[in-house]
Amino acid sequence: MRAVLPVVLAAQFVVPMSISGTAIALPVIAADLGSDPAPLQWVVNGFNLAFALFTVVWGAVSDRIGHRASFRSGVVLAAAASVISASAPSLLWLDAARVFAGIGAAAVLVGSTSILSLHFQGTERATAFALFGTVNGLGLALGPTISGLLVAAFDWRGVFAAHALVLALAAIGTAALPVLRAESTSDRLLDFTLLRNRRFLALCLVPVAGALGFVTLLTYLPAALSGVASLSPGRAGLFMLAMTIPVLLAPLTVARLSSRFDTLTPDRVILTSLGCLVLGNLGMLFLQPGLPLPALVIPMILVGLGFGLPIGLVDGQALAAVPAHSNGTAAGVLNLFRIGSEAAAVAGYAWLLTLLVRRQVPDGADADAAASGQPGFADAYAHAFSEVIALVAVSVAVTAAVIIVLSRTARSNVSSANALSATGDPR
Repeated sequence: MRAVLPVVLAAQFVVPMSISGTAIALPVIAADLGSDPAPLQWVVNGFNLAFALFTVVWGAVSDRIGHRASFRSGVVLAAAASVISASAPSLLWLDAARVFAGIGAAAVLVGSTSILSLHFQGTERATAFALFGTVNGLGLALGPTISGLLVAAFDWRGVFAAHALVLALAAIGTAALPVLRAESTSDRLLDFTLLRNRRFLALCLVPVAGALGFVTLLTYLPAALSGVASLSPGRAGLFMLAMTIPVLLAPLTVARLSSRFDTLTPDRVILTSLGCLVLGNLGMLFLQPGLPLPALVIPMILVGLGFGLPIGLVDGQALAAVPAHSNGTAAGVLNLFRIGSEAAAVAGYAWLLTLLVRRQVPDGADADAAASGQPGFADAYAHAFSEVIALVAVSVAVTAAVIIVLSRTARSNVSSANALSATGDPR
């Protein structure tokens, strides 16, 4: 049905925007509703935590009530929560609304991947997941820019009002979605047999590598450009296009090339993406005081490709690796790996960077200023940044090695099973 892609992608676009774009409104929210650090940070953290936890819950629920029903429930819940967010009279109301928005967004994400997996087949499925990946990359990469424009035009409430408008239109469109439901054979919230599937586990680790090698830089590289190279927020934002444009272009490019060249297999795309992440992060070590910023362009492109190449493709391959009746649960597990690793990686990066900066800058106030990316502490920030990025590159390389080992053993097991079946050996 022609309505499937527009409805699913419209609703899904809001999800990555909420992850990457909400934080830019925090200073304006603080001026309006109060600047108490704990409830203010929960505007972002409440959404992210609820989103990560409820991907598994909605995965199991989706397999039982049907994927259209769970998707529709998520769209309606997220839309209602966005309306409350836009009209919140206090930080407490806003925090509560963002938690419910995260719960709804989890259902949107799980329902989206399940609907695309069950509705489309063959090359149509590959194209659908490529578009899904493009929309996710677009929302994640442009979330801060779009949210910033909305804040400038309509104040912070305009960010959540825009979310509500898009989700309301998607909610109306869900009436045109087909009924898709595969019979569930498991009553468990998290089906650990899925994680025993080495192919599925390997694919779940791919977005973990992306969280480590890309999402951390997407979040904190602008601060690094300010702290080391004294770039203004506007110039830093423009410079970030070198990393975000590849994310937007890669998914559809992979889909088109895969349809023309049989040798461009999903495993080769994933292996290439992992290599790009490692090399790109190593190249970010060039960010040092006095070195020309153009030296970072190629590493930033590599990092963007490393994240963008497998977007969508991983979701399609992961759901294809499990029985159809477990699609919802599998989507929940995959997205728990994705969102949980992003939250953990970003938090870990910030903590470690601040710790290392404080070792370089004895004065507490100066250390906090340096860690936030304020100019004047270029050497200290660059030293800490280099140590963190080196650790990130090693972590991505280790994750890539685990993915490769799991994928090879999974193929070996499949080949052995096929050989036994062909010879009639009952083992």
